[in-house]
Amino acid sequence: MRLTSFTDYGLRMLMRMASAPDRAFSTAELADEFELSRNHLSKIVQQLARAGIVETRRGGGGGARLARPASELLLGQVIAVLEADQALVECFGPGPNRCTIDAQCRLKARLRSAERAFIDDLNRSTLADIALPELQNVG
Repeated sequence: MRLTSFTDYGLRMLMRMASAPDRAFSTAELADEFELSRNHLSKIVQQLARAGIVETRRGGGGGARLARPASELLLGQVIAVLEADQALVECFGPGPNRCTIDAQCRLKARLRSAERAFIDDLNRSTLADIALPELQNVG
């Protein structure tokens, strides 16, 4: 299974936030740290905020921080949120399915099972388990 760069950067950002849970991180700061566009990072933050994983605040002293303790954030659930718009195969997606063997396909059940096993395995770990050590001089 391959995760999208959206998920990859989302996980990196969350690992960084988990290293300093009482601190708010600006999108500019995180974008600079990960050498990523602010626009792309903002989209990731918005999706995580809609899911209740991070909370955001505007203005001075604002930024994004974890909405719950890292020990309560299961990795599989976080990845499921970040990958929500990315179907493993076409027939799992919400759009039209052009597969000509869909009606008799026996692969779908095995792929669904593998996808569940992947998420279930990741749910045995939390964001706290993979948090970065607190960084002194990032950049």
